[in-house]
Amino acid sequence: MSLNYIFRFYLLIVIISSSAASNVNAQTTPKPGLLSNYIKVIPASRNSEQHRLILSSDVDSTWDKWKERGYSFGFNPKITPMYTTIEGILSTPYMIQVRGNAQEKNRKRWGYHVFEGYASDDKSRITFLVNKHTELDRPVAEAYYYSTAYDHSENAYNWFKLGSDVRQHSFLFGRDKAVFYGSLKLTNALTLGNVGKEDILEKQPEKDAEQNFGDDAKHVNFKELKGAGNGTMFYDKDRNIVVIKVNGKWMKVVVEPLPENTEYPF
Repeated sequence: MSLNYIFRFYLLIVIISSSAASNVNAQTTPKPGLLSNYIKVIPASRNSEQHRLILSSDVDSTWDKWKERGYSFGFNPKITPMYTTIEGILSTPYMIQVRGNAQEKNRKRWGYHVFEGYASDDKSRITFLVNKHTELDRPVAEAYYYSTAYDHSENAYNWFKLGSDVRQHSFLFGRDKAVFYGSLKLTNALTLGNVGKEDILEKQPEKDAEQNFGDDAKHVNFKELKGAGNGTMFYDKDRNIVVIKVNGKWMKVVVEPLPENTEYPF
């Protein structure tokens, strides 16, 4: 990017700024030359003649939007810049990327959220986050549709749908339940839930599910099996039997030894 191009770019910004200033109170209009603090064109590297663009906003803990939970939740307004708003459609022929940094917990919500999209109520949102939890010995990327209740109960989460926008089609995912309207094809084994007395808790734990996730998961097991419909199956690990609900009753599935000379290499 040549210096002549940079000069013309700044001239365009000044013209736009001057036009906007005629409709804005003088006390809220940036001082002449101040835009250079928020729109920066910097060299790509020390010896490069190419440049890149940086847009930024100030840190101001008195910003009105910081009073709203949807804006401030997970941020420290004393060190987090105000939101930078683009009044138009953001389009790129390349990609949108969110990366970590030295102050990651102040640049993303708690250092985890990489995307949020709000519904018409301006409270419900879909959220993508990464590395908030480690489960089964691996970091987790998560996606969910959060409702207007600010807790971690089952009702705080709406359905997250994959496949299409046609009702009663595709696949719904909630906090503790998935509903598949379509068929399911596996290319490997199907494992039933191994449930025993140690995996069941009848009473709803009082603590938030995020802090008491173990006991809360046990209560979910009880609740789902208690209200299970016909055709529900699980493996009773205390008795080493497979059970299925038929006509409203739990019944044992009859199994037999493998046929003679039938062996598997696993």
